[in-house]
Parts: sequence; structure tokens; C-alpha cells
Amino acid sequence: MSYVKPADLLVALQDAGEAKIRMTARDTVIKAVMGAAFLTLGAAFAVTVSTTTGIPLLGALLFPAGFVMLYLLGYDLLTGVLVLGPIAWLDRARGLTLWSMFRNWGLVFTGNLIGALMVAVLMAIVVTYGFDTPPNEVGQALGHIGEGRTVGYSDHGGAGMLTLFVRAMLCNWMVSTGVIGAMLAKDVVGKVVAMWLPIAVFFFMGFEHSIVNMFLFPSGLLLGGDFTLGDYLVWNEIPTLLGNLAGGLLFSVTPLVLLYGRRPSAALPSAGATAEPVATSPELTVPEPGTPVTTSVSTTSVTTPSDDDAPVPAHASSVPVPARPGVLVAEES
Repeated sequence: MSYVKPADLLVALQDAGEAKIRMTARDTVIKAVMGAAFLTLGAAFAVTVSTTTGIPLLGALLFPAGFVMLYLLGYDLLTGVLVLGPIAWLDRARGLTLWSMFRNWGLVFTGNLIGALMVAVLMAIVVTYGFDTPPNEVGQALGHIGEGRTVGYSDHGGAGMLTLFVRAMLCNWMVSTGVIGAMLAKDVVGKVVAMWLPIAVFFFMGFEHSIVNMFLFPSGLLLGGDFTLGDYLVWNEIPTLLGNLAGGLLFSVTPLVLLYGRRPSAALPSAGATAEPVATSPELTVPEPGTPVTTSVSTTSVTTPSDDDAPVPAHASSVPVPARPGVLVAEES
């Protein structure tokens, strides 16, 4: 597969981040809605596979399908713009402001939330026959996921909160690596492979992804999970958002900018270098009005045949003829 070198990759990431920050609000929200919809449908797919086969690893290996589809289609996730935005903003020559970056984050968050809630409602309908029956096996699994990842953390107090935050950091390290990996390759197969690997790692390891959780926890509440909306916000969503931001900045943005963010300075001649002579053309000086014309050539002398023996016409005058600017005037002979 075609490989993009890291030094060139940083410029591509900066271009992508700038394009997203400058995108219209309408397009940003639409892309965010569809991005979350694809990702969370992939999460529902992974839970279905894990539940029906009893093999969690298989579900983790298949979960990246949604992530791959959304990025190949050019949609957006908050975890991605949390990395691309700062990379572009740090290149001060692009003239991006903090406000414009925060605006982009807010729009993407809003769109992701809409998309995730939409899939949560649709999947709840699927696993309950339109809320006409109790949740099926997959629905019960979705309902119980939220319990362990809210109440489970709160049972450990501060240690649980620390664990949640670190899991969120590690999550966006892997997710942002997938986003960056999509730009490491120029062909579709290479992009898919580069995205698939880190996303499978994060899902199987149980790391916390703020957008996936926007689907899992509302699904749990719709399907009878034993936790509250407050549990979800305090003991998952808010710390997960902060951890995703910290992980992306620390593990993805910082190394790339420190290693490849220095712009090459213009080449300067060394101290002992000798400048090459520069050829210059003769200058043509335009005389002022009323000044006799005098021409000279610095490096070449021109000899014309002598005409001393020729008779001088009676009307010849020795008074110089005034020259007009820009016109060479020769004496009458």
C-alpha cells in the first residue's frame, strides 16, 4: 500500500483539521449525525455478535466495521476533531482561532448526540418488537452494560473515577490513532487496515468512548437498566469526554507536533561561501528634457566608418538638439 511519511502526514492532518473547523454549521452537524449513527450501529453489531456467539473477541474484531465506514464516507466523530482541531490550530500561519475550534467541537458533539440517540431508539424498537415484548437476549445485554460502567465505577469512589478517566484517555489514544492511520495510506485497503487494528484494541479492552456511550447508556435506560441518567452523566459521560480529550492531546497531538511541527527555515549561505558574480545588463539613462543625449556602452566599443572627407551641409548646426524623455536623438549629419 502507498505510505505517507510522518513528516508529510502532519501537514495532511493540519489540512483536515482546518477544513473541519472552517466547515459550515449545517454540514458539520449532518456529518456528525451520520458519523455517530454508523459508529453506534457498529457497536450494536458487536454486542449482537458477542451475545449470540458467546465470543467477545469476535465482537471486538468486527466492531471497527462501523468506524471504517464512517471515515471512508467522510463523516465525523468528536473524538477525531478533538485531535485534528488542535493540530490545525497550533499551526499559527493558518489563522484559526480558539473560538472557531470550540465551535466545531460543540457542533460535532451535538450532531453525535443526535445520531447516537437515534440509533439507540431504533435498536430498542428492534429488540422489543416496537416495545411490545420484553427485550430479547441482545436487548438484555445492552441494558446491563450501563450498570457495570456507571454504578460499577461509583462503588469504588475516587479510585473508580480515576479508572474511568484513564480508560477514556487510552480509548482516544487508540481511536485517534485510527483517525491518523486513515491518512497514513492512500489506498482503500491500506486505510481499512490502519483503522481496523487500533479500534479493535480499544473495544476489546473495554476502554471508554464518549460517542459509543451516548448509544449504550440511553439504550440501557430504554431497556430497563438499573441506573439513572445522573449516574450516566456523572459516572461516565462527563469524565469520559474529559479523558478522551486528554488522551488525544497527550498521546497523539503532542508527539506529532514536537517531532514534525518545526517548519524548515530558509537555507542561508555558509560563512565561508563565496558569492557567485551576478551579470548585470547595461543601464539606459533617460535624459532630462533639454539635456544633450550622451550614450555609452561599458564593455563594448563601437567603431563606425569615418566620414571626415564628406562636405558639411550648409544647414548643419552645432547646437545640440533637446531630447524628449525616452527618445534617443541623433545629431543631423
